[in-house]
Amino acid sequence: MLTYTPPMGWNSWNTFGANISDKLVRESADALVDLGFKDAGYNYVVIDDCWSKLERDENGRLAADEEKFPYGMKALSDYVHSKGLKFGMYSCCGVRTCANYPGSFEHEFVDAQTFADWGVDFLKYDFCYKPERANGELLYRRMSMALRATGRDILLSACNWGLDNSGPWMRSAGANMYRSTGDIVDNFQSIKDIALSQVDKLCYGAPGCFNDMDMLVVGMYGKGNVGLGGCNDAEYRSHFALWCMFNSPLMIGCDIRTLTKESAELLKNKGLISINQNPDCRPPFVANSVDKHYAFARQLSNNEYAVGFFNMDETEGEVYCLLSDVGLTQDSGYAFEMTDVMTGEQLGMFREFCHPKIGAHDCKVYKGKLVKI
Repeated sequence: MLTYTPPMGWNSWNTFGANISDKLVRESADALVDLGFKDAGYNYVVIDDCWSKLERDENGRLAADEEKFPYGMKALSDYVHSKGLKFGMYSCCGVRTCANYPGSFEHEFVDAQTFADWGVDFLKYDFCYKPERANGELLYRRMSMALRATGRDILLSACNWGLDNSGPWMRSAGANMYRSTGDIVDNFQSIKDIALSQVDKLCYGAPGCFNDMDMLVVGMYGKGNVGLGGCNDAEYRSHFALWCMFNSPLMIGCDIRTLTKESAELLKNKGLISINQNPDCRPPFVANSVDKHYAFARQLSNNEYAVGFFNMDETEGEVYCLLSDVGLTQDSGYAFEMTDVMTGEQLGMFREFCHPKIGAHDCKVYKGKLVKI
């Protein structure tokens, strides 16, 4: 299986948009390694839209923009691989990409071979400028087949924004992850809307194919291509914790080279990442929802459970979770031995309920070990 747990890496779009270059990608790869992100599990370096020339070359193949990438994509791929990382690129199932560069419609097999020749390990495959009568499911199935035909393992990251009721068929079409939402922007309303829109769709994710809630905006603070408003550190905590609890791929979208200490520590938080990468890959469920307070619980491997408490209100408040709604009854003879995932603090035994006080737009995530008492 190409990816058993949600993929992790960095993507150029959220911060840089069209302003990408060979130099930027090499420096970002360096930063992933030097700042410890590779060791934390982030191993894909992905170039998004705007990397190619505006038209195909004389042989009908995609060609890199020589001003942005003067040494070509194979040389860049080799550099990324030399750092122990994997190399990702972008195309689109339509006639043109979302930024109006050549798409892969009816060029799937030649483009897949081009990517394989360049040493690509990851393909983000968008949904713009698709001919009206073309079937989206078939187009993703076609690119999946084309990638497999190259003989190279290339992860297919489908990006059709949840259109065409894609959850039930993306796995069968060969996608390894699939965008289920519109584009994220860097503000808490966007984060909240995306997360809550996916609660009833998370059941479609499973080992090998994951529901992608879009790239992370942690650490952007209002800067960059989608930096519309920005978030504070509490809001970024909720954002990252939700993506981890919801089993979404974790693709960093900020400028990795200039991260604040707080954002870097959050993105490398071992406890949250361990939930996202848990080998059982089970989706969470709603344990409580009152007004703008939410508790999501998730069964993990090794007899453990995760419970995330999210205060999406504008003021501080207690967020409740009755452990009977997770499955634990008072007469069971068992309790949860709880740990605060973000801080590592041991919280003791809980048998009936948890009700942490949480600041506006902030969260807490506990991991509970089921123990006999």
